[in-house]
Amino acid sequence: MGAAQVPIGIAGPLRVNGEHAQGDFLIPLATTEGTLVASYNRGMKLARLAGGVKTTVVDDAMQRAPGFIFESAREARDFGLWLKENFDEIKRVAESTTSVGKLRDIQQFPASRMLYTRFNYTTGDAAGQNMTSKATAAACKWILEQQPDIKNFSLEAAFATDKKSSQVNMLHTRGKKVVAEITLPAELMQSEMRVDTREMFKIRLMANLGSFMSGSTSNGAHAANGITAMFIACGQDVANVAEGAVSYDFSEVQPNGDYYRSLTMPSLIVGTYGGGTGLATQRECLEMLDCYGDGKALKFAEIVAATALCGDLSLQSAIIADEWVSAHDRFGRNRP
Repeated sequence: MGAAQVPIGIAGPLRVNGEHAQGDFLIPLATTEGTLVASYNRGMKLARLAGGVKTTVVDDAMQRAPGFIFESAREARDFGLWLKENFDEIKRVAESTTSVGKLRDIQQFPASRMLYTRFNYTTGDAAGQNMTSKATAAACKWILEQQPDIKNFSLEAAFATDKKSSQVNMLHTRGKKVVAEITLPAELMQSEMRVDTREMFKIRLMANLGSFMSGSTSNGAHAANGITAMFIACGQDVANVAEGAVSYDFSEVQPNGDYYRSLTMPSLIVGTYGGGTGLATQRECLEMLDCYGDGKALKFAEIVAATALCGDLSLQSAIIADEWVSAHDRFGRNRP
């Protein structure tokens, strides 16, 4: 019946020194907030002048989390042992439904007379939620045929925490776990962002305590802004921002005053094949990054993480330099 149009701005170039993404990239950001593009662009300039953002994919897994109910905890425990003994056959059945998905392992979390499991897959260049659902359904059908003592069963027992932030995904990954890091010379921070690195570190300590006191699951600044804008532009499942934007910030002032900063993103769910990636505009945005199609998902994940880090650096610098509100007044789309 129509389309919801969102303006796309370009930030960058962003210099990424990754294992999969290397070089300078122009970043498409779909947003109604003009200041957002300007802010991310400023963070990317800072990163480029410092030599670029180093990115590392440290884990890759997409889950479906079936739950099984038994007569008692003892039967649940014995079933867990059986799962380990029969993993190879379960893997064969699951992988018979997909040409690229691979069952990596099955985690077990017993409670009461139930066994919660997490079937962990690698899914190639697809985000993989539907792929893992189909594969796990086939595996569980075979399991139920072999195990008549199972009293009840659910294909998803809410332990994959799909489209929700959770501690289990922070610790065990859902999608790609990516670390973006950079060391910024003290002189560069002063000349470009008008902040002292030691003052910035003090404010980070305050923000960390504030995050702890508020019960937040993340101490990053605003990764959701950049991730959402990139997801819309590049045809990702935007609802995955719920877990993808949760991030760990770590900052450190070096003895010479330089500023080390990293952002760990444990649940970054991205794909470069399937879903909305094939839509015309979204495909063009992925092609702008050389991230459309096979063999590009890890590269795209590194670029997204580097983008989020640059956005956090820009926002936090603006707050410390007392330029946050004035920047919105100057660049905001709805200014009077």
